[in-house]
Amino acid sequence: MVSGFRTCDIMVCAMARLIKDGNTVFHGVSSHMPMIATMLARATHAPNAVHLNIPGGVDPKVRKLMKETSAGFELFDNAVSIFPLQEVFDLSMRGRLDVAFLSGIQFDVNGNVNASVIGDYHKPKVRMPGGAGSAVLIPTARRAIIWRTKHDKRTFVEKVDFVTTRGNIDRIVTPLCIFKYEGGRLVLDTVHPGVSPQEVVENTGFPVDISRVRYTDAPSKQELEMLKRIDPTDLRNIEFK
Repeated sequence: MVSGFRTCDIMVCAMARLIKDGNTVFHGVSSHMPMIATMLARATHAPNAVHLNIPGGVDPKVRKLMKETSAGFELFDNAVSIFPLQEVFDLSMRGRLDVAFLSGIQFDVNGNVNASVIGDYHKPKVRMPGGAGSAVLIPTARRAIIWRTKHDKRTFVEKVDFVTTRGNIDRIVTPLCIFKYEGGRLVLDTVHPGVSPQEVVENTGFPVDISRVRYTDAPSKQELEMLKRIDPTDLRNIEFK
Protein backbone atom coordinates (compact mmCIF):
# COMPACT_ATOMS: atom_id res chain seq x y z
CA MET A 1 0.00 0.00 0.00
CA VAL A 2 1.21 3.49 -0.87
CA SER A 3 -0.31 6.57 0.79
CA GLY A 4 -3.68 4.99 1.50
CA PHE A 5 -4.23 3.04 -1.70
CA ARG A 6 -3.34 -0.46 -2.87
CA THR A 7 -2.23 -2.01 -6.14
CA CYS A 8 -5.79 -3.08 -6.94
CA ASP A 9 -7.04 0.48 -6.36
CA ILE A 10 -4.57 2.09 -8.73
CA MET A 11 -5.16 -0.57 -11.39
CA VAL A 12 -8.95 -0.15 -11.23
CA CYS A 13 -8.67 3.65 -11.28
CA ALA A 14 -6.24 3.51 -14.21
CA MET A 15 -8.62 1.30 -16.17
CA ALA A 16 -11.58 3.52 -15.34
CA ARG A 17 -9.77 6.62 -16.61
CA LEU A 18 -9.20 4.93 -19.98
CA ILE A 19 -12.98 4.86 -20.48
CA LYS A 20 -14.29 7.97 -22.23
CA ASP A 21 -17.75 9.41 -21.79
CA GLY A 22 -20.06 7.81 -24.34
CA ASN A 23 -17.88 4.73 -24.86
CA THR A 24 -19.50 1.33 -25.25
CA VAL A 25 -17.58 -0.95 -22.87
CA PHE A 26 -17.56 -4.75 -22.49
CA HIS A 27 -16.04 -7.09 -19.89
CA GLY A 28 -16.22 -10.86 -19.53
CA VAL A 29 -16.19 -13.46 -16.77
CA SER A 30 -13.67 -13.46 -13.91
CA SER A 31 -13.29 -9.74 -14.53
CA HIS A 32 -14.07 -8.08 -11.22
CA MET A 33 -11.50 -5.32 -11.72
CA PRO A 34 -12.73 -4.21 -15.18
CA MET A 35 -16.35 -4.51 -14.04
CA ILE A 36 -15.70 -2.24 -11.06
CA ALA A 37 -13.60 0.09 -13.26
CA THR A 38 -16.55 0.45 -15.65
CA MET A 39 -18.90 1.22 -12.79
CA LEU A 40 -16.40 3.72 -11.38
CA ALA A 41 -16.08 5.50 -14.72
CA ARG A 42 -19.87 5.77 -15.04
CA ALA A 43 -20.10 7.13 -11.48
CA THR A 44 -17.43 9.78 -12.07
CA HIS A 45 -16.22 11.16 -15.39
CA ALA A 46 -18.10 9.00 -17.93
CA PRO A 47 -21.80 8.90 -16.98
CA ASN A 48 -22.83 8.19 -20.58
CA ALA A 49 -20.58 5.17 -21.03
CA VAL A 50 -22.56 2.03 -21.87
CA HIS A 51 -21.82 -1.04 -19.71
CA LEU A 52 -22.06 -4.36 -21.57
CA ASN A 53 -21.31 -7.77 -20.05
CA ILE A 54 -21.72 -11.50 -20.68
CA PRO A 55 -25.15 -11.94 -18.98
CA GLY A 56 -26.46 -9.11 -21.15
CA GLY A 57 -27.75 -6.55 -18.66
CA VAL A 58 -27.05 -3.10 -20.11
CA ASP A 59 -26.08 -0.37 -17.62
CA PRO A 60 -27.09 -2.37 -14.52
CA LYS A 61 -27.55 -0.62 -11.19
CA VAL A 62 -26.16 -3.42 -9.05
CA ARG A 63 -27.25 -3.68 -5.44
CA LYS A 64 -24.67 -6.30 -4.45
CA LEU A 65 -21.74 -7.64 -6.46
CA MET A 66 -21.27 -11.41 -6.41
CA LYS A 67 -17.97 -12.81 -5.19
CA GLU A 68 -17.98 -15.85 -7.47
CA THR A 69 -18.10 -14.14 -10.85
CA SER A 70 -18.41 -10.92 -12.79
CA ALA A 71 -21.09 -12.51 -14.95
CA GLY A 72 -23.83 -13.17 -12.41
CA PHE A 73 -27.52 -12.41 -12.37
CA GLU A 74 -26.88 -9.21 -10.43
CA LEU A 75 -25.84 -7.65 -13.76
CA PHE A 76 -29.52 -7.72 -14.72
CA ASP A 77 -30.39 -5.52 -11.71
CA ASN A 78 -32.37 -2.52 -12.99
CA ALA A 79 -30.73 -2.92 -16.42
CA VAL A 80 -32.07 -0.58 -19.08
CA SER A 81 -32.18 -3.42 -21.64
CA ILE A 82 -30.85 -6.88 -22.48
CA PHE A 83 -28.05 -7.21 -25.05
CA PRO A 84 -26.98 -10.86 -25.48
CA LEU A 85 -23.37 -11.92 -25.98
CA GLN A 86 -23.71 -12.77 -29.67
CA GLU A 87 -24.77 -9.18 -30.27
CA VAL A 88 -21.59 -7.96 -28.53
CA PHE A 89 -19.50 -9.91 -31.04
CA ASP A 90 -21.57 -8.51 -33.90
CA LEU A 91 -21.23 -4.99 -32.49
CA SER A 92 -17.46 -5.38 -32.28
CA MET A 93 -17.10 -6.77 -35.80
CA ARG A 94 -19.09 -3.80 -37.10
CA GLY A 95 -16.59 -1.45 -35.43
CA ARG A 96 -19.00 -0.18 -32.80
CA LEU A 97 -17.49 -1.61 -29.60
CA ASP A 98 -15.26 1.10 -28.18
CA VAL A 99 -13.57 -0.81 -25.34
CA ALA A 100 -13.15 -4.50 -24.57
CA PHE A 101 -11.48 -5.43 -21.27
CA LEU A 102 -9.65 -8.72 -21.76
CA SER A 103 -6.65 -10.63 -20.46
CA GLY A 104 -4.23 -13.45 -21.27
CA ILE A 105 -1.26 -15.40 -19.92
CA GLN A 106 1.67 -14.17 -22.04
CA PHE A 107 2.26 -10.92 -23.90
CA ASP A 108 5.19 -10.05 -26.10
CA VAL A 109 6.89 -6.89 -27.29
CA ASN A 110 4.98 -7.02 -30.60
CA GLY A 111 1.58 -7.00 -28.92
CA ASN A 112 0.81 -10.69 -29.41
CA VAL A 113 -1.40 -12.38 -26.79
CA ASN A 114 -1.12 -16.01 -25.70
CA ALA A 115 -4.00 -17.68 -23.89
CA SER A 116 -3.50 -21.16 -25.35
CA VAL A 117 -0.34 -23.01 -24.31
CA ILE A 118 2.96 -22.68 -22.47
CA GLY A 119 5.70 -24.49 -24.37
CA ASP A 120 5.38 -26.24 -27.72
CA TYR A 121 1.80 -26.27 -29.01
CA HIS A 122 1.86 -30.03 -29.75
CA LYS A 123 3.59 -30.99 -26.50
CA PRO A 124 2.79 -28.11 -24.13
CA LYS A 125 3.93 -27.79 -20.54
CA VAL A 126 0.53 -26.25 -19.78
CA ARG A 127 -2.57 -26.18 -21.97
CA MET A 128 -4.87 -23.25 -21.23
CA PRO A 129 -8.50 -22.46 -22.18
CA GLY A 130 -7.63 -20.65 -25.41
CA GLY A 131 -8.83 -17.42 -26.90
CA ALA A 132 -12.61 -17.84 -26.67
CA GLY A 133 -14.11 -14.37 -27.07
CA SER A 134 -10.72 -12.69 -26.93
CA ALA A 135 -9.80 -14.09 -30.34
CA VAL A 136 -12.74 -12.17 -31.81
CA LEU A 137 -12.76 -9.05 -29.66
CA ILE A 138 -9.07 -8.11 -29.49
CA PRO A 139 -8.74 -7.77 -33.29
CA THR A 140 -12.13 -6.11 -33.81
CA ALA A 141 -12.82 -3.82 -30.83
CA ARG A 142 -11.72 -0.23 -31.30
CA ARG A 143 -9.59 -0.48 -28.16
CA ALA A 144 -8.63 -3.63 -26.28
CA ILE A 145 -7.54 -2.82 -22.75
CA ILE A 146 -5.69 -5.71 -21.15
CA TRP A 147 -5.21 -6.22 -17.45
CA ARG A 148 -2.93 -8.74 -15.77
CA THR A 149 -2.28 -9.03 -12.04
CA LYS A 150 1.15 -10.62 -12.55
CA HIS A 151 4.11 -8.74 -13.97
CA ASP A 152 7.18 -10.92 -14.43
CA LYS A 153 9.47 -12.21 -17.16
CA ARG A 154 7.28 -15.27 -17.74
CA THR A 155 4.29 -13.04 -18.46
CA PHE A 156 5.92 -10.26 -20.50
CA VAL A 157 8.22 -12.03 -22.93
CA GLU A 158 10.21 -11.26 -26.07
CA LYS A 159 8.09 -13.72 -28.06
CA VAL A 160 4.97 -15.57 -26.91
CA ASP A 161 4.93 -19.37 -27.09
CA PHE A 162 1.76 -19.25 -29.21
CA VAL A 163 -0.13 -16.37 -30.81
CA THR A 164 -3.75 -16.75 -29.74
CA THR A 165 -4.68 -13.30 -30.99
CA ARG A 166 -3.49 -9.77 -31.53
CA GLY A 167 -5.08 -6.53 -32.56
CA ASN A 168 -6.12 -3.14 -31.29
CA ILE A 169 -4.34 -3.28 -27.94
CA ASP A 170 -4.56 0.18 -26.45
CA ARG A 171 -3.06 -0.39 -23.01
CA ILE A 172 -1.94 -3.21 -20.73
CA VAL A 173 -2.42 -2.40 -17.05
CA THR A 174 -0.22 -4.36 -14.63
CA PRO A 175 0.63 -4.13 -10.91
CA LEU A 176 3.78 -2.18 -11.81
CA CYS A 177 2.95 0.01 -14.79
CA ILE A 178 0.90 0.67 -17.89
CA PHE A 179 2.19 -0.35 -21.31
CA LYS A 180 0.84 1.13 -24.52
CA TYR A 181 1.06 -0.21 -28.04
CA GLU A 182 2.90 2.28 -30.21
CA GLY A 183 4.86 1.93 -33.44
CA GLY A 184 4.25 -1.81 -33.61
CA ARG A 185 5.52 -2.65 -30.13
CA LEU A 186 4.72 -2.36 -26.45
CA VAL A 187 6.33 0.66 -24.81
CA LEU A 188 6.18 2.04 -21.30
CA ASP A 189 3.39 4.53 -20.77
CA THR A 190 3.45 5.19 -17.02
CA VAL A 191 4.97 3.67 -13.88
CA HIS A 192 2.75 3.37 -10.81
CA PRO A 193 3.53 5.41 -7.68
CA GLY A 194 5.79 3.51 -5.32
CA VAL A 195 7.31 1.47 -8.17
CA SER A 196 10.78 2.22 -9.52
CA PRO A 197 11.39 2.21 -13.29
CA GLN A 198 14.18 -0.29 -12.68
CA GLU A 199 11.68 -2.67 -11.08
CA VAL A 200 9.70 -2.63 -14.32
CA VAL A 201 12.85 -3.35 -16.33
CA GLU A 202 13.88 -6.23 -14.05
CA ASN A 203 10.46 -7.89 -14.31
CA THR A 204 9.95 -7.57 -18.06
CA GLY A 205 11.35 -10.04 -20.58
CA PHE A 206 11.87 -7.48 -23.34
CA PRO A 207 13.79 -4.18 -23.34
CA VAL A 208 11.94 -1.25 -21.72
CA ASP A 209 12.98 2.33 -22.41
CA ILE A 210 12.94 4.25 -19.12
CA SER A 211 14.74 7.36 -20.37
CA ARG A 212 11.56 9.46 -20.06
CA VAL A 213 9.50 8.09 -17.22
CA ARG A 214 6.01 9.35 -16.42
CA TYR A 215 4.03 8.22 -13.40
CA THR A 216 0.44 7.03 -13.16
CA ASP A 217 -1.76 9.50 -11.30
CA ALA A 218 -2.57 8.22 -7.83
CA PRO A 219 -6.23 7.49 -7.07
CA SER A 220 -8.04 10.64 -6.00
CA LYS A 221 -10.01 10.94 -2.78
CA GLN A 222 -13.21 11.01 -4.83
CA GLU A 223 -12.25 7.81 -6.67
CA LEU A 224 -11.38 5.96 -3.47
CA GLU A 225 -14.61 7.02 -1.78
CA MET A 226 -16.64 5.94 -4.81
CA LEU A 227 -14.83 2.59 -4.91
CA LYS A 228 -15.92 1.91 -1.32
CA ARG A 229 -19.54 2.56 -2.32
CA ILE A 230 -19.40 0.47 -5.50
CA ASP A 231 -17.34 -2.36 -4.03
CA PRO A 232 -17.84 -2.45 -0.23
CA THR A 233 -16.75 -6.12 -0.01
CA ASP A 234 -13.43 -5.39 -1.76
CA LEU A 235 -13.84 -7.70 -4.75
CA ARG A 236 -11.38 -5.55 -6.69
CA ASN A 237 -8.67 -7.11 -4.55
CA ILE A 238 -9.78 -10.71 -5.10
CA GLU A 239 -6.98 -11.55 -7.57
CA PHE A 240 -4.32 -10.48 -5.06
CA LYS A 241 -5.53 -12.64 -2.17
